[in-house]
Amino acid sequence: MTTTTNSLESASEARKERLVALRRRKLGQDVEEGGERSKEPFRFRQRNFDPETRTLRKHNAAEGEEDTVENQVKGLAEKIVAEDEERRNQELDLFNIAPKRPNWDLKRNLEKKLTRLERKTAESIHLLIRKRMAAQQGTPDDLSAQINAQQRDAERDEADEASDEEE
Repeated sequence: MTTTTNSLESASEARKERLVALRRRKLGQDVEEGGERSKEPFRFRQRNFDPETRTLRKHNAAEGEEDTVENQVKGLAEKIVAEDEERRNQELDLFNIAPKRPNWDLKRNLEKKLTRLERKTAESIHLLIRKRMAAQQGTPDDLSAQINAQQRDAERDEADEASDEEE
């Protein structure tokens, strides 16, 4: 356990030294290998004063603005919200919500009933056609009545012939 704490402490110390050296380099100071400052005196930076014209420099937003993540994504949130609203408006369109085949389940349930109805409809159409044809020809309306009438006529004819033979 002591070796892990020693290694963590040594890593921490090394990182601190690197950060100090980086900070000094950023400020324009030279760093020697031993970690001490060089012998050069401090150089004064004039950020707001221009010594050549002896006037104040105007601060430009472009010069002083750092390239940060916040600056890079500044307008991104508004753009995403606008795109999301636009997408929601498109999704709420009633034509997009309505199913392509809204009554397929009704058709599925009614197919058996419709086959029976189609058969009965066809039979009723045939019956109506027969009645119209019979009305035009002057015969009885019902086909079965017509067949029964023919059978009775045939039976009467046979009965008349039988009675004629007996006499």
